[in-house]
Amino acid sequence: MDSNAAQRRLKAINGHLITSVDSSSHQLRHNPIAGEFVSGQGYSVVLPEKLQTGKWNVFRSARSPLKLVDRFPDHPDIGTLHDNFVHAVDTFRDYKYLGTRIRVDGTVGEYKWMTYGEAGTARTAIGSGLLYHGIPKGACVGLYFINRPEWLIVDHACSAYSYISVPLYDTLGPDAVRYIVNHATVQAIFCVPQTLNSILSFLSEIPTVHLIVVVGGIDDQMPSLPSSTGVKVVTYSKLLSQGRSSLQPFCPPKPDDVATICYTSGTTGTPKGAVLTHGNLISNVAGASLCAKFYPSDVYISYLPLAHIYERANQVMTVYSGTACGFYQGDNLKLMDDVAALRPTIFCSVPRLITNAVKTSGGLKERLFNAAYNAKKKAILNGKNPSPMWDRLVFNKIREKLGGRVRFMTSGASPLSPDVMEFLKICFGALVIEGYGMTETSCVISSLDESDNLLGHVGSPNPACEIKLEDVPEMSYTSEDKPYPRGEICVRGPIVFHGYYKDEVQTKEVVDEDGWLHTGDIGLWLPGGRLKIIDRKKNIFKLAQGEYIAPEKIENVYAKCKFVAQCFVYGDSMNSSLVAVVSVDPDVLKAWAASEGIKYENLEQLCNDPRARSAVLADLDALGREAQLRGFEFVKAVTLVLEPFTMENGLLTPTFKASIKRPQAKQYFEQMISDMYAQLSTSDPSPAL
Repeated sequence: MDSNAAQRRLKAINGHLITSVDSSSHQLRHNPIAGEFVSGQGYSVVLPEKLQTGKWNVFRSARSPLKLVDRFPDHPDIGTLHDNFVHAVDTFRDYKYLGTRIRVDGTVGEYKWMTYGEAGTARTAIGSGLLYHGIPKGACVGLYFINRPEWLIVDHACSAYSYISVPLYDTLGPDAVRYIVNHATVQAIFCVPQTLNSILSFLSEIPTVHLIVVVGGIDDQMPSLPSSTGVKVVTYSKLLSQGRSSLQPFCPPKPDDVATICYTSGTTGTPKGAVLTHGNLISNVAGASLCAKFYPSDVYISYLPLAHIYERANQVMTVYSGTACGFYQGDNLKLMDDVAALRPTIFCSVPRLITNAVKTSGGLKERLFNAAYNAKKKAILNGKNPSPMWDRLVFNKIREKLGGRVRFMTSGASPLSPDVMEFLKICFGALVIEGYGMTETSCVISSLDESDNLLGHVGSPNPACEIKLEDVPEMSYTSEDKPYPRGEICVRGPIVFHGYYKDEVQTKEVVDEDGWLHTGDIGLWLPGGRLKIIDRKKNIFKLAQGEYIAPEKIENVYAKCKFVAQCFVYGDSMNSSLVAVVSVDPDVLKAWAASEGIKYENLEQLCNDPRARSAVLADLDALGREAQLRGFEFVKAVTLVLEPFTMENGLLTPTFKASIKRPQAKQYFEQMISDMYAQLSTSDPSPAL
């Protein structure tokens, strides 16, 4: 084909160029600019970023290759979260929406439901109540409590009256709430009695707050603050009645208005506020809705923190679809009891909770489970229908652990290992979708297609964004790599946030002049346009629960430990905790053993002694508390080694600082790391989230 003919085959879209696409079959045709074919079934469409150079290919979802999705295709009039909720109230007025378990004589009973219409009425009263107390349009409203119906009603009120919701939570550190309230200039805070005391303890240090609303509070038990504070404390029920007595018309936002500021852990220890607009959130969920659908007949359980973007996006989808949302009691240890009572059809979770829930034990049970698992796996791999006998004997009982009705499972906090994904598909026979995303992209960047049986990747782009892999030559990742192109995952489109609040410097570090968000994750393109995450660009990684870790900061704290000559802290997004390999100071270790009266044949044996590991871990914990490390920054297991980290064994860089080479150290200590995580998984009986 000559170049002119090739040009004619290209269609101009959004300032880029793309080959013609047969989107009905998801087959990609030849890209004359990139000069390559994508064989087999394509989940992504390839186009060159720049016609002149074609340096990096840009990938879009084959579901919407010609235009990035920014609205729900069936309802293009929904441009804001307020529009979305109005649509739900009008369409699903008498449908169940928010459910909580009610207590009868001190015993937790069945779920009691509020309809979409009732929630809409409460939303109007809460928004009117905020206006009654003089909270102006555009003000930031803090939410300082865990998942319950009032959280969503307040969020809907914020959308209806153009307030900006700001989730507040303790896991970012003891001073984080105070910092966020001041940084975001929060004027009203919704809390519960348990978090009220915390707020009152530093009330004088948050001068922008004028109203505190206590959800679940009792009127005659509210503290009376001196008028000099300028702060009123009222119960949620009092605010509802004040709003009902003074109903105000909506003050609807525009798609470009800020909907929420979500604070995440920053690399310097100070939280960063990701500014997300209504358009950001609507476009992300609208794109995701092309790949996975909720229905009015569905029941969703809410227990993943609403302060995190994953749960927030799920709630936008729930509202759009008219789905019922039941809340857990607030106790992770009672979650499975809540699941049994609610019997959800949609279960968005982290893998460890599910695997803990369905563990089998005991001779015959375990043998039967293994036989059933292997037989069903073999049938699926061979393209055959598994025998229904295995479901009747084994897997139906496992499904009952989650209420017996789950049809759709998602995992979005971190990559699922292929074996866990296989486990879920075989045991539950449900649609299992894994996604990849971050707060800065309003949630989903990519997700698996339901027709894709290949495991070990995070799928194709959300139809609301495009992805490219940019070269990272210092780490030897390039678009020329064989067999697959590799590089830093960069994202562009209507889902990309509007920057970090009051922080232009950090915003410019992650979003370039062309609008590409640089995620810091390293990926590669598998055949068919599937994205696989393989590394991190910087020495920062994300744990399974979504918290970012800067390991060098922790290693610097632990360097003060008398036992430690050198320390390598490791974590990844498959696990919820950190582990460490410690190169010990032999003299200190020997002196400790002598003081404890511990006998040993050689130092290697002493390093392997559980008592030595416990002593080192206790010392590390003490230093961590002294340095005010956050809970997830503490290592939970250590391995002691005698060999120092050196340039000779490839563990240190040949620079003045002599930093640890992390990818090499990870590979060098791979077995030790694996053993520590295996030990942690067997010693932790709780379904930690």
